[in-house]
Amino acid sequence: MSQRLLRLHEAMVLRHPTLVLTLVFVAAVVLAFGLPNFKLDASADSLTLEHDTDLDYFREVNQHYGSGDFLVVTFTPRDMDLFSDAALETLKSLADDLSRVDGVVGVNSIITVPLLYSPKVTVAELKDEPRTLLTPGTDRQLAKREFLESPIYRNLILGPNGQTTAVLATIELDQRYTELVRQRDALRLQRDTTGISPQERRELERVSQEFLDYRTARAAVEHRRVQEVRSVLHRYRDKAEIFLGGPSMVTADMIDFIKSDLRIFGIGIILFIVVTLAVIFRQARWVFLPLLVCVLSVTMVLGWLSWIDWRLTVISSNFVALLLISTLALTIHLIVRYRELLRDRPNDELIDLVRETVSSMARPCLYTVLTTVVAFLSLVVSDIRPVIDFGWMMTIGLALALVLAFLVIPAGMMLTGKGANNDGNDKSALLTLHFSRFTERHGNILLALALTIALAATYGVTLLKVDNRFIDYFRADTEIHQGLAVIDANLGGTTPLDIILHAPGFDAPALDVAADADDPYGGGDGFDDSYGDGDDAFGDAFGGDDVEDAPQNSYWFTTAGLEDLEKLHAFLESLPEIGKVNSLVTAFHVANDLTGHRLNDFELAVMRQNMTPEIDNFLIAPYIDDAQNQTRVTMRTVETQGDLRRAELLAEIESFLVEDLQLAPDQYRLTGLMVLYNNMLQSLFYSQIVTLGAVFFGIMLMFLVLFRSLKVALIAILPNLLAASIVLGGMGIVGIPLDMMTITIAAITVGIGVDHAIHYLTRFTREFVADQDYVAAMHRSHATIGRALFYTAITIIVGFSILALSNFIPSVYFGLLTGVAMLAALLGSLTLLPKLILIFKPFGADRSGGV
Repeated sequence: MSQRLLRLHEAMVLRHPTLVLTLVFVAAVVLAFGLPNFKLDASADSLTLEHDTDLDYFREVNQHYGSGDFLVVTFTPRDMDLFSDAALETLKSLADDLSRVDGVVGVNSIITVPLLYSPKVTVAELKDEPRTLLTPGTDRQLAKREFLESPIYRNLILGPNGQTTAVLATIELDQRYTELVRQRDALRLQRDTTGISPQERRELERVSQEFLDYRTARAAVEHRRVQEVRSVLHRYRDKAEIFLGGPSMVTADMIDFIKSDLRIFGIGIILFIVVTLAVIFRQARWVFLPLLVCVLSVTMVLGWLSWIDWRLTVISSNFVALLLISTLALTIHLIVRYRELLRDRPNDELIDLVRETVSSMARPCLYTVLTTVVAFLSLVVSDIRPVIDFGWMMTIGLALALVLAFLVIPAGMMLTGKGANNDGNDKSALLTLHFSRFTERHGNILLALALTIALAATYGVTLLKVDNRFIDYFRADTEIHQGLAVIDANLGGTTPLDIILHAPGFDAPALDVAADADDPYGGGDGFDDSYGDGDDAFGDAFGGDDVEDAPQNSYWFTTAGLEDLEKLHAFLESLPEIGKVNSLVTAFHVANDLTGHRLNDFELAVMRQNMTPEIDNFLIAPYIDDAQNQTRVTMRTVETQGDLRRAELLAEIESFLVEDLQLAPDQYRLTGLMVLYNNMLQSLFYSQIVTLGAVFFGIMLMFLVLFRSLKVALIAILPNLLAASIVLGGMGIVGIPLDMMTITIAAITVGIGVDHAIHYLTRFTREFVADQDYVAAMHRSHATIGRALFYTAITIIVGFSILALSNFIPSVYFGLLTGVAMLAALLGSLTLLPKLILIFKPFGADRSGGV
């Protein structure tokens, strides 16, 4: 900090501490008034890329084939057979109660779906009202066999054990939501293609805000509905093992997870801060002042975010914990420096001690914040909105924390007086001096160990993967995990994948991205279709929306088209990662079974004309668009079986379409949540790994400005490169995948890790000037700034371990890996960094005559 700024700081802060603190408190109170408007968001954009053309296509597919929201209830009766009178009566009662929940417009289960094999009907009977399980005289054992073996229901509605089934509650389609999505997306598309006028831009802002507000209100309604459904289910848990699933349930639980994490982490970290500061400094004011700065920084940032309606997500919710810990680290450096000065110059005036504290710490603290900001800004290049928001929130929060630390801590020092000097009783220097002695005596062993670790880490980085199982995002005792596991194992898989095929010689229609008629989450909700695709998760068989009459005998409902579909259908079913597959082939096989021979084109047309609307809507309509000569193949991936590699699976399917079916690139397209999720993961991997190099380059430039030496800059960056490599390589070796949360660990490691290097090198420079003795300067640096580094690192490590309490597993990894990263950065700064200084002597000749 320049002398002019230091003089200004003294005149405004040190000379008027009460006024400064009053102004800070007033600003905090004003911003805090926004906190009642604070909102959380666990919706759409969490697992999708911005401006993803696959997202646009996904929405179009939902418009043509989709339906509204839904809730899934898995049902396994206790101490009775599923097909017994008592179990079916319980199932019927449950379905009736669910149908009375506000917003539920239909409930389907094994007792309502049509039976075609119990006994087998003829094609002529397809025009009659279908038989169901509750139709008098129905053979329940035949029905059970149909649910287990028929092409329609196999792996869809009844688990292999014959005891687990599903109840699907369809939620009323929200037309207002759909209308707002259409308006917003139409304007967004125009903005990103042809451009929009100022008036249209204002209209986009208005519609976007209206949509955001409406989605917030709608989320509250959905949350109440989920709670009401849970209260219904609670009445039946003594008779059956029941799990709830569905988009609304996942979104509601994610909001609860975020709230719980914020509450637990906030309270836990604040209590930890109090205990840590009390143990380290053993004086009340050194507990109160840092705690005050931490609370003010979080309150002011959250208040500001609330005023501008910037919402926290699952990812950015960790920003609170990071900001608290990062702010605490700044205050600890200031306090440790002040206590050193008070110990060495007890007779100096208070204002001189505080002025010297600010003067000596301003430059390194400023650069530590700037380097951390550079690291977090690397997240902004991501195409995923929550990751972008996380980067900007941390950037803004760190800037505010720096300002508050240099306002509140010096002003507080001035108001509380010099205080008693108990720094001489602090024995932590004895611990940090062990590191300097080890570095002096065993430097070669240290270098060999660092090289070995670097090679192992490099190997580990090559093993990094981005494929992970969505189910593993949640603890095994959460209902999300348990419900997903039951559906995955018993009901045909979880994550949806669709293939859209266009007939040969038929041009694929242009996307209508503004029309998002049937996906209530705008097609982009990360948790939107965890149990199914654009239609119901079980809508493949239970039913879909009515469609207008279309010309018969489109290409895909002829023997030629169906032969190609049969090849694809069989191939997909052979893949271990694929669960339930549905297409027109299902209806074709059913028709062949009912007639005893393969139908020809004429018979297919007659059969379709004679179907009842109910049967057509679950056998034909979800898989064909006659007007566009288009067909859809739906499937769900099984995440709990084996090692799912999404990118490889998608590539294998595309290879079959091109090489075996001889389809041109414009004749097929893969879509669905799996494609969107894979796009997000691949983008994260490539953008962040590549950007990490740019981050190191940017920090190198800052080191050059700070230390004015390329040699010092290189020495400073190497330990941090090693720390980042240790974390990423360790993840690769133990098999922890990169995801939305863990991908940020590298940036955090670099951003916070370089803080240690800056503080240590700044202090080493000052100590070296005293006697030009590298070894002595190293020991003195460890005994002084080394203590502050030790305090801050331990604070970060233990503080982030609190994240292990989260129900969201990526948050657990985030906390534990950040702790590992900080430990690696601390050890690097206290061992490898000083050893490199001793080897290369970047500050000039060693006049002591030592090594």
